[in-house]
Amino acid sequence: MHRTPCWGMILTAVLSIAAPGAQALEDVPASTLSEAQVVAGIQNRNRIQNQSLTRYSALRTYSVVYHGMGTLSARMQVEMTYDAAQGKTFRIVSQSGAALLRDGVLKRAVDSEREASKLKDAIALSPANYTFRLLGNGNVDGRSVYILDVEPLKPEKFLYRGTIWVDAASFGVVKIEGAPAKNPSFWIRHSTISVTDELTDGFWLPKEMRSQTQVRLGGGATLTIDYGHYQIDEHAPAPGELPAPAGGVDAVKGSH
Repeated sequence: MHRTPCWGMILTAVLSIAAPGAQALEDVPASTLSEAQVVAGIQNRNRIQNQSLTRYSALRTYSVVYHGMGTLSARMQVEMTYDAAQGKTFRIVSQSGAALLRDGVLKRAVDSEREASKLKDAIALSPANYTFRLLGNGNVDGRSVYILDVEPLKPEKFLYRGTIWVDAASFGVVKIEGAPAKNPSFWIRHSTISVTDELTDGFWLPKEMRSQTQVRLGGGATLTIDYGHYQIDEHAPAPGELPAPAGGVDAVKGSH
């Protein structure tokens, strides 16, 4: 029973990152982009999205299952609204299952995202917070991608280390697989995080997140967040309006 808060603590590491199964590199046409140009493309895409995406909402489904001495589960539906001026607000629509997991894991996940949403610069996927290493090219669901290793510059709870897949056409992050940069508790033995994003009305937004955590004293928990259908009140700029980042990214074929 006393271990439940530890499961909740691991969730704070997943909420600053926007996928199933590791994917091997594939043979695709060679790109002329350097590592620095890909990173510049990511930053440019994020800047454009932050400026253009002013308000959206979605009905999310949070669920957690614990297997140890028995099995416990809980589920919660949460209405989330984002406003560029006010940040994110959350309203619990329904909840069921073990109260221990609802309070110790799911509500803590919501609280953590509320906190993370106020720390944009401190948790941004940028050279200020990470080092990047270009691993190669690949393909995800028919989209050509760049594959990069990311390593946090400091062990902060909202940062992570792992691999990201970046869309070669738009520089949006398609998926992330990794682990928290900082172990939130002695009681957590190991944890992994996977996130898939999807392109919605021109914006790359989270589709699903899955976190698996193993507890030192036995057992483990799996948290899943289904981000639901987005209602976007503003629209992304037309592809031709996306300015090319510094460093020669405008030389990329199909960079728009």
